[in-house]
Amino acid sequence: MSAYDLIVIGGGVNGAGIARDAAQRGLKVVVFEQKDPGAGTSGASSGMIHGGIRYLEKDRDVTRHSCEDSGFIQAMAPHLLFRIPFLFPVTAWTRKAKTLLELAFVLFQTYDQFQPLKRGKRSAKLSRDEAFQLEPGLAPDIVGAVTTDEWAVNVFRLCILTLLDAQAHGAEVQLRHKVERFLKDPNGRVIGVEVRDLKSGFCREVLGRVVFNATGPWAGTLAKQAGAKVPLRPGKGIHLVYDRRFVNYAIIASAVDGREVFLEPYGQETWIGTTDDDYYGDPAEVQAHHDEVAYLIQAVETVFPRIRDYRLVRAFAGVRPTLARYGPSESDLSRAHQVFDHEAEGVPGLMSMGGGKLAAYRFMAEEATDAVVRKLGLDAKCRTHSTFLPGGEETPDAATLAAEAGIERYAAARMIHRHGAVARRIVERIRQNPLERRILCVCEPVTEAEAKHCIEEEWVSTLEDLRRRTHCGAGPCQGARCARRASWLLAAFQGGGEKLAEEHLERFVAARFREQAPVLKYQGLPQLELTRWALRKGDQ
Repeated sequence: MSAYDLIVIGGGVNGAGIARDAAQRGLKVVVFEQKDPGAGTSGASSGMIHGGIRYLEKDRDVTRHSCEDSGFIQAMAPHLLFRIPFLFPVTAWTRKAKTLLELAFVLFQTYDQFQPLKRGKRSAKLSRDEAFQLEPGLAPDIVGAVTTDEWAVNVFRLCILTLLDAQAHGAEVQLRHKVERFLKDPNGRVIGVEVRDLKSGFCREVLGRVVFNATGPWAGTLAKQAGAKVPLRPGKGIHLVYDRRFVNYAIIASAVDGREVFLEPYGQETWIGTTDDDYYGDPAEVQAHHDEVAYLIQAVETVFPRIRDYRLVRAFAGVRPTLARYGPSESDLSRAHQVFDHEAEGVPGLMSMGGGKLAAYRFMAEEATDAVVRKLGLDAKCRTHSTFLPGGEETPDAATLAAEAGIERYAAARMIHRHGAVARRIVERIRQNPLERRILCVCEPVTEAEAKHCIEEEWVSTLEDLRRRTHCGAGPCQGARCARRASWLLAAFQGGGEKLAEEHLERFVAARFREQAPVLKYQGLPQLELTRWALRKGDQ
């Protein structure tokens, strides 16, 4: 049985980043992910590649590293990122409102020193009239606003492309594999893992010189199985998703307890996020609740009064792997990260990651991989900051690709956003088989060619996987117009027929309902009934 240099447990953005970095340095790497890349904490984030202005006072390094990494990520995969300008409106609820506006501007100007690291624009102070010109939906009692500039990323695509690049450099990627236990030698050194293939049920032992635990909020539980500790204080956060984009600027608001939340344009949708509450349950079972939904809507309503006029389609939840600290409120916890070498605890061969934030994932992976290569006695430098993710080497012209494929320019633009230069391969599929230009998901839109490309080359096993790859079924109709047809495509690729397609469809509907249930009272029930009727009748 040959041994790997590095076994990575966890296929979220951190595990994927470590696998990519290690594979680029020439290590023999295997990644085990229990579900689908990004299906846990990574995909439940706000999707922001930002410095985090609220960390300036206590975690200045977090802000700096995040801004630096934002610049690197933009260079690695420019097609995945998009700019989101922010507005911080100040309302006239106190006689000191104008003073608060000036103080806010000073704070944002301090943040400006980091903006060149991520190609961000400088902040600006806006009068009341100027703020309304940018966003007419603001509350009428504002005295002005301050702007800042941030970036967002397609998180699911970031995870997938990172793993695809790791694979291209020799790493093995094993999805739907659960680590059952750690293997140890007579001296107590971790020398590998026993993993179960969740599809076949087959178990096998895999040896590795170093095992890295990159399982996010599960890191503490997994480390405990080996007799080690990763002290975490998991924090739950939820986001609300509206069916359309109705703002062009993210708007910062204060919740009833003083926590800052935001209304954010994200792709074709609008999001509200996020809560921050201590969480003691299984991260796999986390779900948004009605009171959390009400909390976020109440907060945004203070600066955007018409928020209740828009239709909520879902709410998603995740758990942050925040480093443990007793005493501070959840919002005051550091977003710093730590690499744990458990040899100090008498468990050599095992390392873990705790804490951190999406915006600094590449930097965190570099630090973790540096620790691994030192442990292995190697001298190999990081190259991830200077190499493209798949498709990042070029951003094709949407009009040109649309003409070549015979599809709408907007459909081509969305395809390029997800795939970059790889979109040319999808267009070539359409040229070879013009029927594949048919639009599968109208809301996004997604062509059959793109769906088949993802199914065949990006480890798609379920309709939820396809949603994460393409956003198919996650738009305003929540799958009513595309889920059945998508299930046929997936079942055909897997060698099944109508029965398998129906099984895929039933699981997709159940997964969608989990996110729809918390928002049904907010104009969601009619949509749910329409979707169920459409899928039951096969009305596509």
